[in-house]
Amino acid sequence: MDYGPAPESATEALAWIADRPVIGHFINGRFTAPEGETVEVVNPATDAVLTRVGLGTATEVDAAVQAARAAFPKWAALPGHDRARYLYALARHVQKRERFFSVLETLDNGKTIRESRDIDVPLVARHFYHHAGWAELMADDFPGHTALGVCGQIIPWNFPLLMLAWKVAPALAAGNTVVLKPADLTPLTAYAFAEICAEIGLPPGVLNIVNGDGATGALIAGHEGVAKVAFTGSTEVGRVIRRQIAGSGKKLSLELGGKSPFIVFEDADLDAAVEGVVDAIWFNQGEVCCAGSRLLVQEGIAPRFFDRLRKRMETLRGGDPLDKTMDVGALVSRKQLARINGLLAQAEAEGATLHRAPAQMPAQGAFCAPGFLTGTAPAHTVSQTEIFGPIATTLTFRTPDEAITLANDTRYGLAASVWSQNIDRAIEIAAKVKAGVVWINATNIFDAGAPFGGFRESGYGREGGRAGMREYLTAPARPGKPRPDPAPLSGVAPHAGKADRPSIDVTAKLYIGGKQARADGGQSYTVTGKGGVALGQAALANRKDVRNAVEAAGKAGGWGGVTAHNRAQVLYFLAENLSQRAEEFTAALAACGTPKPAEEVAATLRRAFWYAAQADKFDGTVTATKSNHVTLTVNEPFGTMGLIAPDEAPLLGLMSLILPAIAMGNRVVAVASQSHPLLATRLYQVLETSDIPGGVVNLLTGTRDELAKTLAEHDDVAALWYCGSASGVAMVETASAGNLKPVWTDQGLTRDWLDPAQGQGRDFLHRAVQVKTIWLPYGA
Repeated sequence: MDYGPAPESATEALAWIADRPVIGHFINGRFTAPEGETVEVVNPATDAVLTRVGLGTATEVDAAVQAARAAFPKWAALPGHDRARYLYALARHVQKRERFFSVLETLDNGKTIRESRDIDVPLVARHFYHHAGWAELMADDFPGHTALGVCGQIIPWNFPLLMLAWKVAPALAAGNTVVLKPADLTPLTAYAFAEICAEIGLPPGVLNIVNGDGATGALIAGHEGVAKVAFTGSTEVGRVIRRQIAGSGKKLSLELGGKSPFIVFEDADLDAAVEGVVDAIWFNQGEVCCAGSRLLVQEGIAPRFFDRLRKRMETLRGGDPLDKTMDVGALVSRKQLARINGLLAQAEAEGATLHRAPAQMPAQGAFCAPGFLTGTAPAHTVSQTEIFGPIATTLTFRTPDEAITLANDTRYGLAASVWSQNIDRAIEIAAKVKAGVVWINATNIFDAGAPFGGFRESGYGREGGRAGMREYLTAPARPGKPRPDPAPLSGVAPHAGKADRPSIDVTAKLYIGGKQARADGGQSYTVTGKGGVALGQAALANRKDVRNAVEAAGKAGGWGGVTAHNRAQVLYFLAENLSQRAEEFTAALAACGTPKPAEEVAATLRRAFWYAAQADKFDGTVTATKSNHVTLTVNEPFGTMGLIAPDEAPLLGLMSLILPAIAMGNRVVAVASQSHPLLATRLYQVLETSDIPGGVVNLLTGTRDELAKTLAEHDDVAALWYCGSASGVAMVETASAGNLKPVWTDQGLTRDWLDPAQGQGRDFLHRAVQVKTIWLPYGA
C-alpha cells in the first residue's frame, strides 16, 4: 500500500505571482518599481522562474530609511494600546490568508506544504499576537524604556515569513520603525505581507521593505540613519556586519550559524529519539540554523539506534513540496545543493560512510535525499562545518562527561537536544552544554514567548519573549561628556620630579590567579597624582600577562557553580574588608586628585551591598509556551569577561564593573584606570581576605587600549565591557569580531559613577548574563 498524491492547489498563489512580473519595494506606504538591476526568483522544486525581484540601490535604501525616520516620532509616541491594535490586525489578517501564505512560501522556498501550513504560518500569527501584548504592557513592564529609532533588519531564506515576524513584531511593538531586507532568493511572502500592512492601514514609513542581495543589506546596516541592526544568517556575514558598524553606536543582535548536538543516552526511548532525529535534521530539509546536525549516541546502543534510524529513513517521502504526503521538499537553490554535495564528497574522502534514504528524488529541482554519516571524527570537516542540509554526522560516547566534551567541541552554541529517561541526567547535561536553547526529549520546538538565540559564534541577543523585547528598547538617555584619552604613560625611565614616597618602597604588581605577579616584560611606569607628584610605579602588563590572566580565569570555572547565596556572602565580606580600610582608600583617592574621595569609597561599599543583594534575586523565569512543556528561562554567566575600567572614579568605576560580573558567576580580567592604577593594586589584599577564589578576579595595569584590544581579540574571553574613548569603542568592537563576543560600551561618554542611576542597576546585570532557554516535558 502506498500513498496517493495529495497536491495542494497553487492556482491563487500563481495568479498573484503572474500579476507581479517584477517585485519591487515597499517604501513609505507605497509599492515602488525597482530602479536598479533585477534577478530571477526561481521555484527550487521545478527550476521554473516565478518572477523577478529588484536589487535595492543606495538611493532606494536611503529613501526607505528617511521614510522610517520621518514616521518614527509619531509611531513611538502612540499609546501602547494603539500599536497593539495594529499588531493584532496583522495577526488576524495573516490567519485569514494562512493557505495563501503557505502555498506562496512553498513555491518560493521549496519547503513542504505541511511545514509551511502547520508550522511556519501559524507561528507568524502567534508572534504578532504575542507582541501585540507586549505593546499593550510595555509601559508597565519596561518603565522608562523607549524605542531605539529605525531598525535595519536582514533576514535569511530558510524561514522567510517567520523570520520577518520574529524581527518586525517586537520592533513595532516597542515603537521602532523598520527597514527590512528579505533574502533575494525568497522575497515573495514579505511582499505579500507588505500588502497586508497596506490593507490594515499601517501608517506609511512604519515598515519599509527593500529587496536585494548582500550589497543591499550592507547599505542598510551601514546607513547612518539606522539605530539598530538585527541580522539572521551566516557567522561569516555576522562578522562582516560587526566590523562594518563598529563605533557607530548602533545596537546589534546576531542570530547566526549552528552545529547543534543531538545527544542520545542509553536509557532514552529509542523510538521517540528516532522521531526526534526526523524533526531535528530532516525538518525543513535540514535548512535550520538550530538543526540537530551532530548525533551523539551512547556507545552501547549505537548499533541499534543507527539500525532503527536507517529503517525510519526508508519510510521518508521526498518530492513535490506541494504534495501534502511529502516529508522532504527541495533545497532553496541548486547552488545550495552543489555546496552540500561538495561537503558530502569531502566527508567520504575523509573516511566517512554516507547512508541515504532510498526514496527516489525528482531529477528536476534542487532535491537532496536525507541521510546521515557514520565513521565521522570530531576533526572532520563535516563535524565542524554547518552543512545546512538534511544530512547529520554521528559520533559515539561512553560517559556523560565525554558527551559534554563532544557536544561543546564546536565554535557554535545555538541549540542542543538531550534524550534520556533519567531527568536528573538530562537536566545536568542541559546545564553543562554551551547552547542558548536546550530541548529535553524534544527538538525544534518554538514559541513567541520563549527567547531564542545562541552562545559563542552563534551570535548574541535574543528573539522572542521578554528578552527579545529588550533588544528593541533603550534605557533612558544619560548625560555624559566625551571621555578624553588617558594621559600618556610617563614612561618606564626613572622619575626625577617631585614624589610622595612611602617609608618603605612598595612594588605594585599585577594580580593573577589569586596571587600578585610581576609583569612579564619586567617593566613599570610612574604614576602621578595631584600636582604631578609621583605616587609610585605600576606594572606595565603586556599580551602575555593578558594570556596568563585569561588562563587563570578559565581555571576558576567553579565560581559559576557556586550558589548565588554564597556569592552574595562573598560580596558582603568584600564590603566588610573594604570598609576596614576606608580611610586608606580615601587618602589614596585624594592623592590622585579625585574630587570626592570619601563619597567614592562610601559609594563603593553601597554598591557591593547592592550587588550582593541582587546575586540571589536576579532570577530566570518559567514561561508559558506550549502545552505539555514547561519552559525555563535561565540567566547563565558568560564565563570569562574582560572589563576595561574608566579613568574617572578609579575605585568606584572599577568596582562598578567587577561587582555585577562576579555576582552573576563570571570570572573577570579587569584593566584598571590607566592614569590611577594604584587604587586597584590596593585592592589585592582586600580580595585575598574576602574568600574570592583565585582566578575569579584578575587585575592588570598598563596601557588601557593595548590591553583592551588583546582582550577583545582573545577567543577565550566571552564578553567585554569597555569604558574608554570613542575611538577605543570602534577599536574593541572591530577586534571582537573574531569570536563574536558581545561588547558593551558607554560610547565614549563619561558617567557620574556616584549616581546609582548611571553607575549601577539591572542593566549591568542583564549585560553580565546570557539567556538559556530549556524546554522540559511536563504533564500528559
